[in-house]
Amino acid sequence: MNTDSVARRNVAVLVAAQAILGAQMPMIFTIAGLAGSTLAPNHCLATLPISMMVIGSMLTATPISAFMQSRGRRAGFFVGAIGGAVGAAIGALGLATGSFLLFCLGALFTGIYMSAQGFYRFAAADTASEAFRPKAISWVMAGGLLSAIVGPQLVKVTADNMAVPFLGSYLAVIALNLGGMFLFLALKIPKPTAPVAGSPLGRTRAELLRTPTILVAMICATVSYALMNLVMTSSPLAVVGCGYDKGNAADVVTAHVLAMYLPSFFTGHLIARFGTERIIATGLTILAAAGAVAMSGFDLQHFFGALILLGIGWNFGFIGATTLLTSAQRPEERGRLQGLNDLIIFGGVTMASFSSGGLMNCAGGSVHAGWQMVNLAMLPFLVLAGGALIWLWLRPQETRA
Repeated sequence: MNTDSVARRNVAVLVAAQAILGAQMPMIFTIAGLAGSTLAPNHCLATLPISMMVIGSMLTATPISAFMQSRGRRAGFFVGAIGGAVGAAIGALGLATGSFLLFCLGALFTGIYMSAQGFYRFAAADTASEAFRPKAISWVMAGGLLSAIVGPQLVKVTADNMAVPFLGSYLAVIALNLGGMFLFLALKIPKPTAPVAGSPLGRTRAELLRTPTILVAMICATVSYALMNLVMTSSPLAVVGCGYDKGNAADVVTAHVLAMYLPSFFTGHLIARFGTERIIATGLTILAAAGAVAMSGFDLQHFFGALILLGIGWNFGFIGATTLLTSAQRPEERGRLQGLNDLIIFGGVTMASFSSGGLMNCAGGSVHAGWQMVNLAMLPFLVLAGGALIWLWLRPQETRA
């Protein structure tokens, strides 16, 4: 069996995991802010549960990466699914008892799953050849396409089917984690070999951060993910605040998540044809277009248009940056680099998530003004990522890695 046949088997498992376990992410992003607004003592804290989830992901990115480096991907993914189930159970208890504190604590534990899910893309690359690697990463990301449909539709079915709003949705998340975790038994990714005396240790974290390709990949991935989170976190509140219902908010999130993952069927091919840096640049440009559409009006089609562009821009920017990062890593520093990468990414996403609620609910005094501020805040970070990419382009090839 050649390397890529093993890689294709692993990709199939990870695609299924994205589709089943990954459905909890659009579910939670759809309802956590709305549920938080009913529990929070202050409306400015409505999106705090989403921020807590991202904090949980940030705090566990490095430990989970180290755990996978020593125990293997399968064990790490099991830990992530258990964390997601525990988080949903605590969140359900918080809803049932009306406790905002418990609800936020549950979101913190959900971050364990969010962190582990982030390593699906790296697991796809572990057994892939250099030629197949961009396609493997993009196909695994494409597994989120089904989750984009399943998650919000589950919200529609479960959000109001119990006396406590959204309680049924959190019980469904528990079921997704406990059932979907058994998919990982089919993974065939060798455990990393334990280091022996005299074996190469790879670059230190400081040396990795001084490597131009790695630095720019981290900046572009962080900006792509953080800006996507900044806008998506507030979008259900903005949709409902502009007079539309929860079903409309779920449909907007569905369209957004579809746009996040649908391009993955061809992103790898585009990277192979046009180059990683061009695809990242295209992603950043589309993210800017999403902000422009969002600021142009408050009709439902403006929300759909902005969130669809936001998803496509994230896909190009994030998958491109992930491919760029994996091209610069060495086997012995895989766990160190990937943990550092996701720590930085989710640190940026945490700040974006915190900022989203404050901008949306406490800037300008109205829903319309808050939504405008959320989208305007994208601009300086897009300039930062674009500038970093141009700087990398201008460097001689031999100095990049």
